[in-house]
Amino acid sequence: MTTTAYTVTGMTCGHCAQSVTEELERLPEVSSVTVDLAGNRVTVVSGRPIEDGEVRAAVTEAGYELVGRI
Repeated sequence: MTTTAYTVTGMTCGHCAQSVTEELERLPEVSSVTVDLAGNRVTVVSGRPIEDGEVRAAVTEAGYELVGRI
């Protein structure tokens, strides 16, 4: 299992967190997503390392901005 944390901006509420979570969970082998709204942090656990471009595309699709890995 691989755990990676990212900084994501623009999330302000539970709906935001749910949108980001749903998009990221669609990526192959993602087993869990945790969103920390106060810290602008998203943690992804997956069965393999996920390319940053895949994560960025999912976050963008949800309407938010991936700043980078933490």
